[in-house]
Amino acid sequence: MKAMVLIDIGKPLVLQERGSPPTPRSGEILVEVEACAVCRTDLHVVDGDLTKPKLPLIPGHEIVGRVRACGAGVQDLKIGSRVGIPWLGHTCGCCSFCQNHQENLCDHPIFTGYTRDGGFATHTIADRHFAFELDEDADPVSLAPLLCAGLIGWRSLKKAGKGRKIGIYGFGAAAHIIAQICIWQGRDVYAFTRAGDTQAQDFARELGAIWAGSSEDQPPEKLDAALIFAPVGPLVPAALSALRKGGRVVCGGIHMSDIPQMPYALLWEEREVVSVANLTREDGLEFFPLAKQAGVKTHCIPYKLEQANQALEDLREGRLSGAAVLVP
Repeated sequence: MKAMVLIDIGKPLVLQERGSPPTPRSGEILVEVEACAVCRTDLHVVDGDLTKPKLPLIPGHEIVGRVRACGAGVQDLKIGSRVGIPWLGHTCGCCSFCQNHQENLCDHPIFTGYTRDGGFATHTIADRHFAFELDEDADPVSLAPLLCAGLIGWRSLKKAGKGRKIGIYGFGAAAHIIAQICIWQGRDVYAFTRAGDTQAQDFARELGAIWAGSSEDQPPEKLDAALIFAPVGPLVPAALSALRKGGRVVCGGIHMSDIPQMPYALLWEEREVVSVANLTREDGLEFFPLAKQAGVKTHCIPYKLEQANQALEDLREGRLSGAAVLVP
């Protein structure tokens, strides 16, 4: 088994040979990784923005692979079945949130690629109950970004409500997926990027956005809702200023820089700011069939497993249009 391992926060990942793959315990499965997308959350883990990861750690939580072994009690999966493994890797099932259908807010969760080893490897272990069965015939590289960028985008869009005019701030992996869902649903997409990022703006227009510009610009019409995927706190007041009365800003990232002081007038008239935390299994059961029905096409840049540090750096520097995907 090979893996790219985080030994020290802020340092490059290290390629390790770890001998035979681990043996799944009761309720677990061993998965041979076909592809693992690289998420901005991986950057937050590696850079220390998310504190107290398991160390040493194999990052990666957008995993597509084949079941190679099943632990005791796993009887509903065949060896060779394709599964997807997301960020939320396990919940306690006992806390008030789990009991009230809010497992994404579980008090005692386990997160793939953060508090348990993830998919920057040839093999990984997963809880069977948190592994989605995926299309056997699809390209695994194309599927991988759906496991987080897609799911978080979908949860963010649900939080946004049913408005027609949707602004998307930060046009990366999550944005390019959920923009396609919005357009398929008949909504108008307004894409906001870094100032001068004409490549991302052109990419948004190619996908069907009716307008694309800088996050410093005002859209030609007031928005019903805005989704923020870039981890930049000053985008919150910028997005609020682009909303109609009663509109909503949804912050889709797990980490964001501080939101600056802003005038109350931006929030007044019943505008709202909400956040999205993690995902639920129900989100996946809704989203994967929907993405297939909508004909979502992910734009992926494949990297070898050994190139994980380069993929992370390209993401950090904003050099990607679409999603980086590691292919062991």
